[in-house]
Amino acid sequence: MKKTAFIFLFAGSLLSVASRAVAQDKTGCISINELLSVMPETKKADSALAEYKTALEQQFDAFQSEYSQQAALLASRDTVKLTRSQIDLKRRSLAELLARIQGYDQEASNLFNQKRSALLMPIQKKAEDAIWQVSKENGYAFIFEKENLHVYPPSADILPLVKKKLGIL
Repeated sequence: MKKTAFIFLFAGSLLSVASRAVAQDKTGCISINELLSVMPETKKADSALAEYKTALEQQFDAFQSEYSQQAALLASRDTVKLTRSQIDLKRRSLAELLARIQGYDQEASNLFNQKRSALLMPIQKKAEDAIWQVSKENGYAFIFEKENLHVYPPSADILPLVKKKLGIL
């Protein structure tokens, strides 16, 4: 009798553990890019980045305009009135401006990327936190990025749940 009871108890505990393991293996997927694209914060960040890019481009245009003016002045007949040392000084100034223009492209790219990261990091964190909360609330053990997988059935997509959590309709 004790052996039979032990066997039933052991079998019951194995079934309990197996059912828990199956329940914990619930998987879902989400397109993070799609989620980010519908978040209102992303739209605000995109417009701020567009303004920042415009400002960087205007600065670049100002550098080019200044370079063109100095180059035109140096090529004009007015240089006859200048001494040799004044001409050399203007040529050095022009060369420095050209170097600054050439370096500005890389600098502007770095500044833009820094601004982009600063604006998008909190948005990505908010999205990831919402995904984590939805997965926890709905018993998902794994959430995969849809961009990296072929997902079947589509019911495993948690994007609608995360949108609801974030208040996005």
